[in-house]
Amino acid sequence: MTYEVTWTDAQWRDKLSAQEFSVLRQAATERPWTGELLDEKREGTYSCRACGNDLFDAGTKFDSRCGWPSFYAARADDAVELIEDRSLGMVRTEVRCARCGSHLGHIFDDAPQTPTGDRFCMNSVSLEFTPKP
Repeated sequence: MTYEVTWTDAQWRDKLSAQEFSVLRQAATERPWTGELLDEKREGTYSCRACGNDLFDAGTKFDSRCGWPSFYAARADDAVELIEDRSLGMVRTEVRCARCGSHLGHIFDDAPQTPTGDRFCMNSVSLEFTPKP
């Protein structure tokens, strides 16, 4: 896949912290219940920490009690990319930023309490929050 934003690993390492690089560029996962955006409740927009692409509106965020920020829909159909993930002996769907290919988290269809039934389970470290003025 070719992305609009493409940098070398060295350039990504210069831009991102060690934890951000590990999660966004190497598909690691932050520990549950540790993310700075887990309890964020203000209105606003969540964007990709690596490239600034707008990903989720705060109105789609919900408390899934899974330990990571969860959303029931992406901001736009083309904001994220969904990829089959067969790592760790499971079949899951990885969510990546469609603009730079950075790992954001995974999507699960286990949220019947939401309008879509989906749970975009995102790493806080993958996201940047901009509150609504």
